[in-house]
Amino acid sequence: MHICFLSQEFPRRGVTYGGIGTFLLTFSTSLIQKGHQVTVVGILGDDFIDEVIDGVRIVTFPRSQAKLIGWWRNFSRISKFLKELHLVQPIDIIEGSELTFAFLDKIPGIPFVIRLHGGHHFFAEGEKRPINKWKGLQEKISFKKADAFIAVSEYVKSHTGKLLSFGEKPIRVINYPVSLQKFYKSDPKNTIPFRLVFAGTVCEKKGIRQLILSLGKVSSHFPEIHLEVYGRDWFFQDGKSYVQFLKEEIDPELLKRVNFHGPVSHDDLPKYYEQAELCIFPSHMETQGLVAPEAMAMGKPVIFSKTGPGPETIDHRVNGWLCDPHSSENIADTIIEALSSRENLEKIGEEARKKVFGKFDPQKITELNLDYYKTLASSI
Repeated sequence: MHICFLSQEFPRRGVTYGGIGTFLLTFSTSLIQKGHQVTVVGILGDDFIDEVIDGVRIVTFPRSQAKLIGWWRNFSRISKFLKELHLVQPIDIIEGSELTFAFLDKIPGIPFVIRLHGGHHFFAEGEKRPINKWKGLQEKISFKKADAFIAVSEYVKSHTGKLLSFGEKPIRVINYPVSLQKFYKSDPKNTIPFRLVFAGTVCEKKGIRQLILSLGKVSSHFPEIHLEVYGRDWFFQDGKSYVQFLKEEIDPELLKRVNFHGPVSHDDLPKYYEQAELCIFPSHMETQGLVAPEAMAMGKPVIFSKTGPGPETIDHRVNGWLCDPHSSENIADTIIEALSSRENLEKIGEEARKKVFGKFDPQKITELNLDYYKTLASSI
């Protein structure tokens, strides 16, 4: 099959990237290994780029700077390219995220598939901020144009369904794949006692503030507790750094237990997870979240959120722990509970690894996607 993804987030070497980039890399690699063709098309930067990275063709068009009609020019370039590409290398599936298809021309015989990574409606509602009328309109139009949907978790399927209509179109839940080669089984000898590791954007919705505040109570039980934070800073509309905000608002004594490392390469994450006694991700809002299953794949004990997709990922006290991400008190209690039974951490980690192999194995996930793609392609 020839699968075309519409995204500007495919990771290039030496560039830090987020969840969608991680998904595209892992999934595309698996598709290529199985003999399929993958093209990724997007709008990014100031230059036209057409290159092949590990078998994946990446085409990016420069973003139009035209006032008022720039958005139309961007969609037109993508539409024209897809039609021309289809003539020489027939496309079987075109996949994008929530608002991708709003003003894209339909191509007869090719299913448009939206993968629910978490769109504007989803996060605006979750973060209790108003819907941007322009982005909201694009999502509604895009949903009408789509032929089918893939949800990366049951949670994002049910939550998005309350905000936007899938109509009678097919939808299937298929989790993100986790690279089981990159996230190898960790060596317990490399664990640093009482080290907590957090990875993700340093912002309010990731629960980092509540996590840091929890350290006061935790330290009264475990004086050696310390937190290593890996991820890019976030900025308020006035340009103020969120890390700086934390340093101004939180007790300096607590902050002595915290090290902010800034953004790191996804390839380096495994060695940081390996050092953790606990990996902790108390995110307020996720569609699926990759950091938790990535750490679990290494056999690390993980604390994740009891909200959103958390219960789909972790069975509480069986292969990890779930906490209330809005409560520093509950986060502290969960950390204390985990560290109070350190003799069980290795067993919890083993169960976590089993869960990931059963639920997030790239080979299984790829086959689920291909089966769905083939069903859709034969029905159009």
